[in-house]
Amino acid sequence: MADFLLELRCEEIPARMQAGARAELEKLFRREMDGAGVAVGAVTVWSTPRRLALIARNLPQATEAVSEEAKGPPEGAPDQAVEGFCRKNGVTRDQLEVREVKGRATYFAVKNVPGRATADLLAEAIPAIARDFAWPKSMRWGSASISTESLRWVRPLSGIVAILGEDLVDCAVDGIASGYATKGHRFHCPGDITIGSADDYAEKLRACHVIVNHEERQDMIRTGAASAAADAGLTLVEDEGLVIENAGLTEWPVPLLGRFEEDFLAVPPEVIQLTARVNQKYFVCEDADGRLANAFICTANIEAQDGGARVVDGNRKVLAARLADARFFWDVDRKKTLAEHAKGLERITFHEKLGTVADKVERVARLARWLVAEGIVLPETGRGTSEAGGGAPASARAATGSEQGGVPLHHPADGPPPPTGEDLAALAEQAARLCKADLVTEMVGEFPELQGLMGGYYARAEGLPDAVADAIRDHYKPVGQGDDVPTAPVTVAVSLADKLDTLLGFFVIDERPTGSKDPFALRRAALGVLALLQVNGLRIGLGTLWTAGLAENNLGRYRYNRTENPDAGHRVIKSELLDFFADRLKVQQREAGVRHDLIDAVFALGNEDDLVRLLARVNALQTFIETEDGANLLAGYKRAANILKKEDWRGIEGEIARTGEEDPLALVDDPDMKAVIDAKMSERHAKELSYTPEPAEKALMDALENSERDAARAIEAEDFGAAMAALASLRAPIDRFFDEVTVNADEENKRAHRLDLLARFRAAVHNVADFSRIEG
Repeated sequence: MADFLLELRCEEIPARMQAGARAELEKLFRREMDGAGVAVGAVTVWSTPRRLALIARNLPQATEAVSEEAKGPPEGAPDQAVEGFCRKNGVTRDQLEVREVKGRATYFAVKNVPGRATADLLAEAIPAIARDFAWPKSMRWGSASISTESLRWVRPLSGIVAILGEDLVDCAVDGIASGYATKGHRFHCPGDITIGSADDYAEKLRACHVIVNHEERQDMIRTGAASAAADAGLTLVEDEGLVIENAGLTEWPVPLLGRFEEDFLAVPPEVIQLTARVNQKYFVCEDADGRLANAFICTANIEAQDGGARVVDGNRKVLAARLADARFFWDVDRKKTLAEHAKGLERITFHEKLGTVADKVERVARLARWLVAEGIVLPETGRGTSEAGGGAPASARAATGSEQGGVPLHHPADGPPPPTGEDLAALAEQAARLCKADLVTEMVGEFPELQGLMGGYYARAEGLPDAVADAIRDHYKPVGQGDDVPTAPVTVAVSLADKLDTLLGFFVIDERPTGSKDPFALRRAALGVLALLQVNGLRIGLGTLWTAGLAENNLGRYRYNRTENPDAGHRVIKSELLDFFADRLKVQQREAGVRHDLIDAVFALGNEDDLVRLLARVNALQTFIETEDGANLLAGYKRAANILKKEDWRGIEGEIARTGEEDPLALVDDPDMKAVIDAKMSERHAKELSYTPEPAEKALMDALENSERDAARAIEAEDFGAAMAALASLRAPIDRFFDEVTVNADEENKRAHRLDLLARFRAAVHNVADFSRIEG
């Protein structure tokens, strides 16, 4: 057994490509070894800016001889079939063996493959690895690059080290022969280094100022940067992505702290941090009060004789130039109001079928005002209050007798009176009209990551209300799982309106996600809407939101242009969006341990699109289904449903459907028709039976009477736990009914009543959820 070392050396590999390159090298190496029959155990892969290195432990010195055989066509088969089989297996016809298979003579190809030295297999594998290596971007170089068949690599390949044990694996890639020699640090040790084996590889490079283990370099940067900040009385702003990137840029990392002019701190801290991070790969620091300090930490790639003073000074000058640009953008942008900037949105196309960004802003503004004016985004206990609260609590004022008719009076000592619902609606409309204005500013043009955030800063600098500035800053949130969800009413209104307009707009023009493609981030927008509704407990149906969005913004005209019936187009959009949101809700709730089939079961009711109520119903249903009563009731339901399906018995709604040639499910979803069905069902149940029911039959009738009443009251009160308890009371009666009663009795009146009883049981269960959608 021997250890194998492979190093592929080249010019600087971009830091962002190194993690993928490490995975690709291991994958290709294992592919080649598996194909050659070499067992591979532990594999270590390292990277620096100038090399990829792989060490495979305990490879065998040679493979064992094996015998391979393949079954071919029967004797007497056409010559073409036999010859094709021979070519495929690399044998001649006279080498075939004939064996009897199920009483028929059949050809077999048998090949005895001798063992081979692992070094020979590696010599063949290394060029194949280099040839098949997949880089995000690659290049050809030298005189050979005139041919498209020449080697492609991320940067010109300059050296190969390939050693098995202590023996050289002799191979060549694009004219570059393998050897024992590698290169040390570009400045500290630029000459050749002779590697003896995999065991001394890392230490010989370390002696020449190269830390080949990327994880070790990352640790050096983390601890070194934190230490440099602490020595200056500051705290490092941690940035793991920047740690990894700096480790990919250096072979001998040395974190150094420098200072920039305090005047630059007048620029928003996020701008300074982004300038330092994106343009220069620097860390930033905070002072004892948590404010951004005028300090940066760069990562040098050398151990400088002067302790890094010249390195720091050079980096300071470059950063100062970048910060000067940022300050210039900040000053220039504030010379115009956000409203003046917003006029530039008329020149930016949002989508060719949905107009400009200015058109979108107009739609969002109308919808945001509607959301506040209708009280949808205002908490039930705080309607008419400001985002920061409305002064002293009513209870405190009541103690001083400062109420009239139960309504607390506003005291001058409380400051300005809290904004009313109409005030908040106006603030929401103002914020919506300005929320995209920073897209045309110089700062966001340079740093698109700051959209929204810079709008908030500009709004405050302009003296706009805090509620407006906050809404502009946060209206993109939440942008992903784990992101903060806005809770201030004005912000919620603008954020919700923005996402709803995007979803509605692209759905009405038939631009929706397909498979893994979602170019307009509609899935993310849907998850954002769900998060806003859930976190803020907004009690409104999704269908109502979509209806309002279509009505307020006249988006439906796109669909209506292609249909003769506007109402039909409306229903199609709402149905498609409901299905889309159901899928997103399953994705969102999966991490919370909620079963997707239970969400389907509640959505299938057809009249449940209040997200807060829907999730309460789903959670109660999951708790119930996981109990013994729930599991047994589900089994009873499926048995009843199967009997009704087999007998084609659709109950009262089925009879009405047959008469009016309507869809039974559509009838149940129609509130007016559902009332008719309930009335007819009550009328039928009130009639005296033409026979005396059996005890188990009578017990189920009584249980249904009580369960229907109790479940209806519980659902009305949104006490879904109690609704499930009402259903649970049916478990024993339905089990007894199936045990003791013959449903398909010979007498027609008994059969009809018992099938009606099962249909009534099914309908009672469907008032809570569609159990047919539940797995198990």
